[in-house]
Amino acid sequence: MEQDLALAAMAALAHPTRLNAFRLLVRHEPDGLPTGAVVEASGLTQSTFSTHLAVLAKADLVLAERRGRQQIQRANIDTLRGLMTFLAKDCCQGRAELCEPLLADLACC
Repeated sequence: MEQDLALAAMAALAHPTRLNAFRLLVRHEPDGLPTGAVVEASGLTQSTFSTHLAVLAKADLVLAERRGRQQIQRANIDTLRGLMTFLAKDCCQGRAELCEPLLADLACC
């Protein structure tokens, strides 16, 4: 992942509503959720939430797909993986033992 893409993703997630929505969608992978369910979970109006959803989509964190009449929102796991790798890639600087606690935390996923 390039730095500009990482910055866009981090900026998109730097708001409580967007972070909560993204985490909700990650928990519902691979099926995703209808847009209405994500809006309802946010406690916001559709029009207010659509702005947040657009920011997440622009940062490539959320993908929308049409299933019949419903618009299904899904977390883009490839972007999440890329961001996590970007953030942790240089943490070890050749010393794997520094990253072992991070890997152990992620292993339970």
